Amino acid sequence: MLSRFRRVPMPGRATPSVTLIVSAFNEAGCIGAKIANALAIEYPDQLLDVMVISDASDDGTDEIVRGFDDPRIQLCRMETRSGKSAGLTQFCPQATGEILVFTDANSIFQPDALSKLARHFEDPRVGYSVGRQCYSNIESSSSDSENIYWSIELMIKAWESRLSSVVGADGAIYALRKELFESLSAEDINDFLLPLKVVAKGYRGVFDSEAVCFEDAAPDFSGEFRRKRRIVNRSMRAVLKVPAAMNPFRVGWFAVQLIGHKVLRWFCPLFLVVMLTTSAALAAAEVSRGSGESFYTALLGLQLCGYGTAFLYVFKSLRRVRLVYVAYYFLMVNVASARGLAMLAAGNAIGVWKPER
Repeated sequence: MLSRFRRVPMPGRATPSVTLIVSAFNEAGCIGAKIANALAIEYPDQLLDVMVISDASDDGTDEIVRGFDDPRIQLCRMETRSGKSAGLTQFCPQATGEILVFTDANSIFQPDALSKLARHFEDPRVGYSVGRQCYSNIESSSSDSENIYWSIELMIKAWESRLSSVVGADGAIYALRKELFESLSAEDINDFLLPLKVVAKGYRGVFDSEAVCFEDAAPDFSGEFRRKRRIVNRSMRAVLKVPAAMNPFRVGWFAVQLIGHKVLRWFCPLFLVVMLTTSAALAAAEVSRGSGESFYTALLGLQLCGYGTAFLYVFKSLRRVRLVYVAYYFLMVNVASARGLAMLAAGNAIGVWKPER
């Protein structure tokens, strides 16, 4: 609602030099298509180069990259596997582009995606721009559930960008001014921590729905569970590292967006447990009074119906029912959030992981 009172600034027509940074660990199955896609992007050849950071890949990924006979392709190999953030810290300072564009090995850009991202940097107040990732495989129940969630996320990103700055970026497609890049610890999540630091420095982050890429969602619920757990663990760690991003006197509406969109959502498992237990206690009080009131009894019944619907997923015959698997997905991601926060509280960090393909 608040974003409707803000005028959307014109995006500009800038074409700065760009280094497209592809992080890869054992991506032999898709790295060739990714590089071919990068070379086909509609952007001036002399202003674009591609840096592939291989995290000690041992499946032939490096050989495929070396097989491209194009001076714009650079392979940067890490001899010891150290994680994505460590690779970015080691090699991003060597990038020649004014703008760093981060992407994943399985993310396929639309031909004009790079120019859409880059045009926003005509405004010196813009520190990063974020594109729109779309899922290309939504046949499975897990990918369809994630796609429903992601469609809501994209709407929120657009509203946030219009009101102040989009909260966080997307590792599949986002651009950053090179001078704003900072070294990362192995457990840091680059596409969340760096945008928080950029906003805290007084810059804006812009979401551009016309800068589009496609990638596959995690193939099953177990993969999605691991991904959500990792994201919550690393993202909450990032928030704790940049407390200024939650200070409305410093970053304005962005602080409200960060707390409401991200932090409170990660604590949703706690809210669900409190809501269930208090509803049960209040429903019991209604029954004991015998007053005929049933408000809290109804609230408790609705919650139990929701959890019961999710429980139906244990029956294979019902797993293709959309209401059942979406309810299961909602419960699963909240359990994943709880696990991620519990790991953070225990001091456990996630620096290295295998992509969910």
